Amino acid sequence: MDIDFSFFLVIATLTTGITWGAYLLYLKSVDMPFSEENEPLLVEYARSFFPVVLIVLLLRSFIVEPFRIPSGSMMPTLLIGDFILVNKFVYGVRLPVINTKIVELGEPKRGDVVVFRYPKNPKIDYIKRVIGLPGDKVSYYNKKVYINDKPMTQISLGAYQGLGKGESMTGAKHITENLTTVEHSILLLEGRQSVESVYIVPNGHYFVMGDNRDNSNDSRYWGTVPEANLVGKAFFIWMNWDLDYQGINFSRIGTLLK
Repeated sequence: MDIDFSFFLVIATLTTGITWGAYLLYLKSVDMPFSEENEPLLVEYARSFFPVVLIVLLLRSFIVEPFRIPSGSMMPTLLIGDFILVNKFVYGVRLPVINTKIVELGEPKRGDVVVFRYPKNPKIDYIKRVIGLPGDKVSYYNKKVYINDKPMTQISLGAYQGLGKGESMTGAKHITENLTTVEHSILLLEGRQSVESVYIVPNGHYFVMGDNRDNSNDSRYWGTVPEANLVGKAFFIWMNWDLDYQGINFSRIGTLLK
């Protein structure tokens, strides 16, 4: 769970930093020079680990964070076993653990692949694609998206061939969908019923959907994502590990997400 690891990093940074700093203050108060040979073991560990955990905390909280894809809800864009990087500052800088935004930098665009804290259980991170922006009218009928009553163009690419843990999706309809800002691939299952409705996106919220449209738990079922729940924008696949296929799938490494 993201918040637990962030909390651990904060506590580890404070503990090692305070331990090391307190020892240096003690040496100064008794007018003793610093010497690694006379350094207590606890202080030695604190001095060694403090810069490491501090750098990890800063990178993970404010720059980039790694995630692993555990499900097929974003196929074919993201496969089970993909390891991705998420830009943590593109939508603003937030403090770790409490997630309070301290610097405004940007807002999600239609088509962005975003990681967010699941509104029904914020301890769980979800990844989906932004379909509707604040104020949009989003409709979903006959497996087609309409934004403000305008249908999003779909072009068939034929039958999908799944690999490894995604082999169960073999035979699904492979579609290119144009969201006007970005073209991306989706999967549709003929004969599979889907939720059909009209949604008005509230201010400060986003309507998200998985690219594997008939196998995705998304805004069609539980509503929109508050801006405060955003974690960042997924932008890069740095590794794929799927033992059901060939272990490391080198063709996935280095893929830029769109």
